[in-house]
Formats: sequence, C-alpha cells, structure tokens
Amino acid sequence: MKTYVARRLLALLPVALVVATVAFVLMHLAPGDPASVIAGPDASADDVQRIERQLGLDAPLPVQLVRWYGRLVRGDLGQSIFLRKPVTEAILDRVEPTLLLTVFALTISVAIGVPAGVISARYHNSATDQAFMMAALVGVSIPNFLLGLLLILCFSVWLGWFPVAGYSPLEYGYLKTLRSLVMPAFALGLVQSALIARVARSSMLDILREQFITAGRAKGLGERAVVYKHALKNAMIPTVTIIGISFALLISGAVVVEQVFNIPGLGRLIISAVLRRDYPVIQGVVLCIAGIYMLINLATDLSYLLFDPRVRYQ
Repeated sequence: MKTYVARRLLALLPVALVVATVAFVLMHLAPGDPASVIAGPDASADDVQRIERQLGLDAPLPVQLVRWYGRLVRGDLGQSIFLRKPVTEAILDRVEPTLLLTVFALTISVAIGVPAGVISARYHNSATDQAFMMAALVGVSIPNFLLGLLLILCFSVWLGWFPVAGYSPLEYGYLKTLRSLVMPAFALGLVQSALIARVARSSMLDILREQFITAGRAKGLGERAVVYKHALKNAMIPTVTIIGISFALLISGAVVVEQVFNIPGLGRLIISAVLRRDYPVIQGVVLCIAGIYMLINLATDLSYLLFDPRVRYQ
C-alpha cells in the first residue's frame, strides 16, 4: 500500500511537468500582448518594448520557459502583471469560495444521485424507476448556467429567500456563507447528480444479476439486506469513480456559475486574467486546478479499498 502511494505520488511529477509546459506554451501562443494592454492604445512601439523588457517578455520563448521552470522548483508562481502581487497570494484570496462551492455541490450531487440510482435499480422498470431516470435525463440536458438563472428568478426575485448574487466569507458567519452558496451549489450539483444517478443505477443492476445475490435471496435474506448490505457496497467502485470525475467537472463548471452568481472565486480570477493577458495568473490557476485533479484521482484510487477488500495495491 505504501509503495503504491509512493509510486503514484512520483508519477504525478511528470504529469505536473507536462501540464506546466502546456500551460506556458498555450498562453504565449494565444493572440494578444500584456505589454500592449498595459501601455494602452495610444502608446508608442518604444513604450511597449520598454514594458516587455520590464516583464521579461522580450526574451526568447525557451528562455522564458526555463525561467518558469526555475520559479516552479522554488515554489514561486510569479508576480501578477495587473494585480501587482504574487500569484500565490491572488489564488489564496480566491480559493475559499471555489472550494466551498465545489464541496457543497458535490455533497448535493452525491446525496441526490446515489439514492436515486439505488432506488431506480431496486424498482427496475417500475414507474419509480422511469420517473427518476426521466428526471436524470432532464438534469443532464440543462446547462448549469441556465439552471442558475432559473433558480435566481424563482427563489430570489419571486420568493426572496436567497440573495440574488454575491458571496459572504466564512469570517462573517457560517450561516451567511451557506445561504450565499445554496443556489449556486444546487445549480452545479443537480446537473452532476443526474450523471451519478445513472451510473449508480447501471452498476447496481449489474450487481443484482450476480450469482451471490441470487444465493443470498435463496437463503432467505430480505430484499433490503440484499440491496443495501450486499449489492450496494459492491456497486460503489464505479460510482466512486464517477464521483471523483464529477468533482473535477464541478471545479471547471464553477467558472461559469461564479460568473452567473457574481462569486469572487478562481473562475472570475482566471477569466479576468485571460482578458488582460495576465500570463502568470493564468498559468498559476491552471496548475492549481491540475493539482486538485491529480489529488482527486489519487484519492479515488485509494478509496477503492474501503468498498472492496479484494482490491490490493502492490
């Protein structure tokens, strides 16, 4: 087990190197120049060149890439061109709402998706099954930004239960934070819960056809014990896998939802950085999100041991 974890952690290094390289190259190949944006539309060519020298953008691309690697080895993501502060500080200022929103949305999606999938499988081909799967189909089909706008119209404009937009930090109280994240979390979580429900149902149906389930029923076990004690645990590995993927999708989906609900998270940070061609911020946020992806994949692999003791890591 320890050897497997060590190998997986070492395997993350080349992945991180590839991500860092791709993020650097793509940003510098994209059209636009931060020096021109800083100088303004009326600046002369000499002014633009002077700013490029100050920012180090006049050096050849391979030289800039080597400097980028050197800063990463020291744990330095660079200095934001427009925010005038370290990229690490800019990310830490914005990471709280994004992480809280993602975790809240994942909790909603799991709390809705897994029970819906299990109940649908237990009552296969019944009216309950058809109703849940129809709801899941609708959920998968609705974009999260459209669902967010509908939630704002219904629960903020018409009913006045929740604020239309904005985010209340944890330092102002947990209840205020929770209230500000309810609608965006549901806008994200309901869409992913539909995907989780479909995968959980499919996995449960496969397990319920296994011979050990038939043997358990033949021995006189009740249907509740067969479904929730024996079948569910064996069906959780595919479900846990899709939950891990959903967490990654929720982080990327938070970029759009944060714009809809005016939440000052990583999504708004990277969008403003793209518009301003703030290369260090874009690269830093991309690396941060990629690191979260890799840790989620590792945690998903390790969680298999909790649900299936037959899984062994060498």
